[in-house]
Amino acid sequence: MVKHYDVLIVGAGASGIGIGILLKQMGCESFCIVDKGTIGETFRRWPIEMRFITPSFPAQGFGQTDLNAIAPKTSPAYTLDEEHPTGEDYAEYLDLLVDHYALPVEEEFEVYNLNKRKDQLFEIETSKGDVLSKYVIWAAGEYQYPAVEAISGAEHCLHSSQIQAWEEMDSEQYIVIGGYESGVDAVCQLDKAQKSSTLIAKTPTWEIDSSDPSTALTPYTYKRLRKSMMNGRIELVQNQTVVSVEKKDDKYHVYTQEGKRFTTSQQPILATGFKGSTSRIPKLFQFGKHGEPLVNEKDESTKCNNLFLAGPELRHGSHVFCYIYKFRQRFAVVAEEIATRLALNTEVLEMYQKENFYLYDLSNCGERCEC
Repeated sequence: MVKHYDVLIVGAGASGIGIGILLKQMGCESFCIVDKGTIGETFRRWPIEMRFITPSFPAQGFGQTDLNAIAPKTSPAYTLDEEHPTGEDYAEYLDLLVDHYALPVEEEFEVYNLNKRKDQLFEIETSKGDVLSKYVIWAAGEYQYPAVEAISGAEHCLHSSQIQAWEEMDSEQYIVIGGYESGVDAVCQLDKAQKSSTLIAKTPTWEIDSSDPSTALTPYTYKRLRKSMMNGRIELVQNQTVVSVEKKDDKYHVYTQEGKRFTTSQQPILATGFKGSTSRIPKLFQFGKHGEPLVNEKDESTKCNNLFLAGPELRHGSHVFCYIYKFRQRFAVVAEEIATRLALNTEVLEMYQKENFYLYDLSNCGERCEC
């Protein structure tokens, strides 16, 4: 028998569970959160040394809740006793929320395809059979989809997301491609493991003067970089755009658009970020000039009604929602719209607004970044 829901949420990470909590509080009885892995699978795949760059605090003087919380009155800092949680830590926080709110989550439930029928229902092809749903919230994230298309020969490299532990890297010298958070984190982790590295960056993020971590390094990362630089094992190469990697005679040659060549005996490490999971369902979204999926003011696909986007892939013009404290501001926007269409109780939104979880005005929420 085909399962039929009012709402299907694809992705049991921070955004999927965050919106799921809201739907549950509003009284939605016909919804399900599905994930091709386990709850918080993306976070569990982080290298063991990797930590949140946005700090967690159980309370702040201006009334702002924990930056990494996804539901009001909860705090990863308080729950985990960690200011900068590891991925495994944060997955534990998500597990606890699922249990506390008794959310309907189906693990090992992979979505293969999404089709809109003439009766306006979504027909979802999954590893556990077909599912029908009135609404779909796409919250599948980015971390499992490395961005490598811009570099010819990327198959000769090792993407940073494939590394389980930096301390287990066995070479003495590495080339790291990409100057944003993951690239700088890579050279800092390698330095900590007594390894030398050359960071090749298109943009010198460590020199950008901005308070927005979407465009510059966070203070947490910048502080670690300054400390690591004192050891003399890190070389920073800026204003170089890597276009190709070739392997010849057991050597890896990295070429830049500006005419430089860098050679190493070890696989170069790609810290080039991630492409969005909407690349799995491109026929249901229109895409902008930066490759971003286009949505209306309610975060609904401009190409397919009743399909909503949640998570770090979300963009609104020049505004970027690539951190949890940013994209959680849109949870209530999506939930309110679906609740209105399903005639659910929206009183719980007052708490989200009070706790600064609910963003009404898009005019001051960030700038475009290339993360």
